[in-house]
Amino acid sequence: MPTMRLGIIGLGGAAKQMVPSFLSHPYVAITAAADPRDDARSAFAAEFGARTHATAEALCADREVDVVYIATPHQMHRDHAALAARAGKHIIIEKPMALTLEECGDIIAVAEANGVHLLVGHTHAFDAPILKMRALIREGVIGPVSMINSWNYGNFLYRPRRPEELRTDAGGGIIYNQVPHQVDVARLLGGGMVRSVRSMAWTLDPTRPTEGAHVTFLQFENGSAASLVYSGYDYFDTDEFHYWIGELGEPKRPDCHAASRRALEAMTGTGSEVAAKAGGGFGGGRRLTVPPQNEWNHPHFGVTVVSGPDGDLRQSARGVTHYGRRGAVEHPLDPPRVFPDKSGVIDEMYDAFAGLRPILHDGAWGRATMEVSEAILRSAREGREVGMSHQVPVRD
Repeated sequence: MPTMRLGIIGLGGAAKQMVPSFLSHPYVAITAAADPRDDARSAFAAEFGARTHATAEALCADREVDVVYIATPHQMHRDHAALAARAGKHIIIEKPMALTLEECGDIIAVAEANGVHLLVGHTHAFDAPILKMRALIREGVIGPVSMINSWNYGNFLYRPRRPEELRTDAGGGIIYNQVPHQVDVARLLGGGMVRSVRSMAWTLDPTRPTEGAHVTFLQFENGSAASLVYSGYDYFDTDEFHYWIGELGEPKRPDCHAASRRALEAMTGTGSEVAAKAGGGFGGGRRLTVPPQNEWNHPHFGVTVVSGPDGDLRQSARGVTHYGRRGAVEHPLDPPRVFPDKSGVIDEMYDAFAGLRPILHDGAWGRATMEVSEAILRSAREGREVGMSHQVPVRD
């Protein structure tokens, strides 16, 4: 099998969480990275022995890179994708794909014009239990999907943020950062084709002036529907409903309500918060805590239940539970191969790179998810149902 050489643009927290999955693939080699910060480049080079560049342009010109993973701030995605595509590099681009549908279209067009693969992720639609739920739906285990329900309450808004991450117009808040996870999962389980969106969203803390909660109803073309609920205000925690397992699959203490709020209050000024944010990336002082391997569970995004005439499906700690006429039946999965396990992203790109199967979460898919996320914001602001025009079906 061919070796796929990977370059990373942006050495922040997203890249730090993805690197273990990149390293877990037997035919993927991390050969280069780019970041404007000297300390981030030095730390990355020391840890992986890879070349580093100060600019995205230099990395895209690197002849030892086949695929570029773009993990830069959202507003840079379109330009960095264009650089990579014009250099003939295949592209993995973090969610959200871009900040507008026009920008998504530009990325799709430049990838197609240069004949490169384009994959949008990571989202939790790549999680092994979600993919297993989709497989069980295709097998007809619960019959035609009628309802999808997703609930997630957590601490998103009180993790350390840069100032623009608290501005919706700059891609901040839950609409561009958390909602795409829920939408991607719901679209995958519901077949992809959302007909309309009706939503309400709230900004409940003036010191974090961006949307932090929403309730949304999605109607699908096939007659199914989804309800999505999210709150990032660090009060209730839906991990209580998921066996006290955290989003990455780690065991979690049940006494951490509002802990992120208290930690943020202890910081002195915006500068301190920005420094804490940077500390989660390469060159920062905060390390990813990896539990013992026997405590690894699959990642999740709150509680997701899918219903049909023959039962319900719900993600469990290490598989999927089918609640049917004969009671609860567990469909176990292989343990995560790495922590945190985001390997579905690199597996999907590698298989396309090696000519084994086409990409599922491609540019058209990413734009469709962005269309729904954008419609959630528009519906909430305008108080009306919003129709869709860029949806695509699941290709599995």
